[in-house]
Amino acid sequence: MSGIKYLLDTNVILGMLKSTPEVLAMVGSADLMAHQCAFSAVTRMELLGYPGITAGEDALIRQRLTQFTYLAISTAIEDKAIELRRSRQVKLPDALIAATALCNGLDLLTMDLGLQAVMRSAT
Repeated sequence: MSGIKYLLDTNVILGMLKSTPEVLAMVGSADLMAHQCAFSAVTRMELLGYPGITAGEDALIRQRLTQFTYLAISTAIEDKAIELRRSRQVKLPDALIAATALCNGLDLLTMDLGLQAVMRSAT
């Protein structure tokens, strides 16, 4: 992909929005630039579909997401997610996010240790 290196997991984007120290340290150590980052359709749905989200939070999330590249779910991503779910105990949203990173050749930035393990074993 043109200049894109990283897929940001939902928890990383939330951490960026909330200025969580652990996420800021991860982002800083990766020396992230917005044009190098993408997010999956699943992350968009998780962020904006949160019960009780306020109009202000919705607007802030939508504004932040415009800085990154959106990656839709393709048939190849679906197939990879199916493979991941069959071979490991991975929840569907996590399988789709991991599959999005794998199919696009991106490093997944996540705070989820289980998802990090899935990515290590899948590559």
